[in-house]
Amino acid sequence: MKTNQQNQIQRESAKRIAKDTYKASLVSSNIDSKGKYSIFDIASWFLSKESMTHNKLQKLCYYAQAWCYALYGYKLADTIFEAWAYGPTSPELYDKYKDSGFDLLDKNKECTAVFDSKDFRLLERVWVTYGDQTGNALETLCYNELPWRIARYGRAPGESCTTPISPEIMQSFYKSIYSGED
Repeated sequence: MKTNQQNQIQRESAKRIAKDTYKASLVSSNIDSKGKYSIFDIASWFLSKESMTHNKLQKLCYYAQAWCYALYGYKLADTIFEAWAYGPTSPELYDKYKDSGFDLLDKNKECTAVFDSKDFRLLERVWVTYGDQTGNALETLCYNELPWRIARYGRAPGESCTTPISPEIMQSFYKSIYSGED
């Protein structure tokens, strides 16, 4: 039986491995680290569909980023998603909406951001696929998916974590479960 000290050492080692893996993926990645659009433009697009919780907005933006990696091989939004305790989270988006708590964010009358047709179709597909689910349902879905689980490896449930979710792992995982055409 492991002692608390051994468990702590194992968790710290896992955290270092996850961060080193992420850093190495950025060096060897052909995925542009800049991002094509602002995360706030992506969020605004989803908020033009309906009012929703901050949690749901985070997950929809995450799935837009993940599926863009998988289908097109580039970074959609100018953010990094981290493996927080309650699912993938963009720190910049969190900072903007953290005061909302569990309240609904207001629906935008319209989204003023301009997306090219391919990215617009991607956002529409993410909305059609995930938009009818609650933030909690999307959070649970993320818990069972490899990119978030790898980034959180060695951490206890609910434990704080700011390890970035690897774009390479996101690309590989979502590409592996894709069953459509594109």
